[in-house]
Amino acid sequence: MAINSEISSPKPNGLPVDSDPLEAPVRPNPDVKDSTVPAAGAAAAGTPPAETAPAESETAILPETEEYEQILEELRQSKTEQAVSERRNRKLILDKTTFGITGVLALAFVVWGFVGKESLSTTSTAALDWVMEYTGWLFMVLASLFVVFVLWLALGKFGNIPLGKDGEKPEFRTVSWVSMMFAAGMGIGLMFYGVAEPLYHFITPPPGTVDGRTPDAIQTAMATSIFHWTLHPWAMYAVVGIAMAYGTYRLGRKQLISAAFTSLFGIRTVEGPVGKFINILAIFATLFGTAASLGLGALQIGSGLTSNGYVGEIGTPVLVAIVAILTACFVASAVSGISRGIQWLSNTNMVLAVILALIVFIAGPTLFILNLIPSAVGDYARDLAEMSSRTEAVGDEALRTWMSGWTIFYWAWWISWTPFVGMFIARISRGRTIRQFVTGVLLVPSIVSVIWFGIFGGTAFKIQQDADKANLPGLMTVTDGTASIDFDGALFNLVKNLPLPAWLIAAVVVLAMVLVAIFFITGADSASLVMSSLSSNGSSEPKRGLVIFWGTLTGAVAAVMLLAGGDEPSEALSGLQRITIVAALPFVVVMLLLCFALAKDLRRDPLSLRRRLATSVVERAIRTGVEQHRGVQFDLVTKHECAETCPDPESCSGGSSGGSSAVSSGPETDRK
Repeated sequence: MAINSEISSPKPNGLPVDSDPLEAPVRPNPDVKDSTVPAAGAAAAGTPPAETAPAESETAILPETEEYEQILEELRQSKTEQAVSERRNRKLILDKTTFGITGVLALAFVVWGFVGKESLSTTSTAALDWVMEYTGWLFMVLASLFVVFVLWLALGKFGNIPLGKDGEKPEFRTVSWVSMMFAAGMGIGLMFYGVAEPLYHFITPPPGTVDGRTPDAIQTAMATSIFHWTLHPWAMYAVVGIAMAYGTYRLGRKQLISAAFTSLFGIRTVEGPVGKFINILAIFATLFGTAASLGLGALQIGSGLTSNGYVGEIGTPVLVAIVAILTACFVASAVSGISRGIQWLSNTNMVLAVILALIVFIAGPTLFILNLIPSAVGDYARDLAEMSSRTEAVGDEALRTWMSGWTIFYWAWWISWTPFVGMFIARISRGRTIRQFVTGVLLVPSIVSVIWFGIFGGTAFKIQQDADKANLPGLMTVTDGTASIDFDGALFNLVKNLPLPAWLIAAVVVLAMVLVAIFFITGADSASLVMSSLSSNGSSEPKRGLVIFWGTLTGAVAAVMLLAGGDEPSEALSGLQRITIVAALPFVVVMLLLCFALAKDLRRDPLSLRRRLATSVVERAIRTGVEQHRGVQFDLVTKHECAETCPDPESCSGGSSGGSSAVSSGPETDRK
């Protein structure tokens, strides 16, 4: 004889983010079995049923626990906070304080650079040296911590949380998403350093490693270049990107860096002076970082013009004209919006980049490149721990100087770019899950960077090795017996050394210049939108006038700094770059706090709370079943009232779901 008893426990009637399931507390109701655990046990042969199980049709209500009530309360609070955030964000106007202070600081800095170039150089160098010497360890530690943090988010229980409402689809196709992300993040940088950095490390390896211009130096050069351009920088971008996308599209907060700290400090703090300081710092870093890149891009395009013989020696007026043309282009792209100008340019750029890479791959040492790429990945994986923990404590003054000029400099530079790149990636990632976001942001650009360095760095190695055998300078510039690299012209020098007809070399140089220009345009137009959003209380569609203002100001800063540099325009840009990196010091602390704020938000996400609620209900049901049935085997079955809770009553099979799942709690018994 089968004897059944039911254990009923209440649960919220569905908890999607966009529904209203928590208007009133849910209380146990013996007449409505929202979650039912029927227990079917069988007595051992010869044992009276009454001694082994409760009477037939007996019902027991699961006892409420403090954890259960706490989870329900957190769900109610989460729903309320989202509604409040969405109401607060209906009106987003210009933030006069943030806009005004940033504008004054930018103007003051430009005036300083114009009238006191030497003072700017001395001050910025001293400030950068202090940051590198006393806080370099902080950048090294936190850079690796950010990698671990985003991997933990993607691989853990928060990975399937969407960066948007439940069921929301991604706004952009994956190809366009990756193209825009890569162009904004470091496309222009790979054009500038894709040849120069691995070649530099091949000629002058990091102190204490290997001898230069040897086969071992190739391994070290590739591992070092990959280390600087793959997981670590993109993990930094991902931290800000996830926090911004989650807060804006999942929780309905303002699209501001400061808004991400709401759960940590409260709404009054993030909308007060502290929050405005964070946003001002973000605009400052974005403005000067983009202006410095614009100036460096102009120098590289100028080098390409000289390489092709279009102009003689590049002077400041030509560089300013290049800046003006680039500024007009990226402002026009920014005004047209992400879904039109920026997306189209990014897709075009990726096609042109593939064409350039294929030309170099085919014309260059193809077999050597194919062997180099997997070897480089292995060398990177082998040396990753050592490179991530390398500090001056394990070296001498030479290593300290090298670290300040390369690894720590890079980490500080990437962090100064995180407000802009992170916010832009967040803007184009709506609807993707955290796991999809991290996979796309961390792995795809890293793979592209490895291939890019393999093709261009590998070709540079081979050209230089052949030149060394013939006692020729190759891609180096030798002055007084000291070898150096022309970073501005390294890419064009490589193209000129390819075994191609003269007309094709000229065409490839033009293609490279176009790529530099478009890569910068797709980065700078994104920066203009981000600065406009930050200065208009987080508006996702800032006014065109504001976009034009920030874009024009970016070009003006770059042009003025080039003019201020006189015969040495790169030195003025270096001063601008150094100040931007110094500004990254407080922002690295901001990013660390951002990790804590994001983790706190995700733990209170409705999806996480529903999972915790389900675990709590099941654990209590099993515990109650074990106690009631005294160790005899029983089943768990869920039931609900179809008329009230089932989204499709006609297709529901009798109000029960999941069938039964046997849970063995004692010795096996025969069921009759």
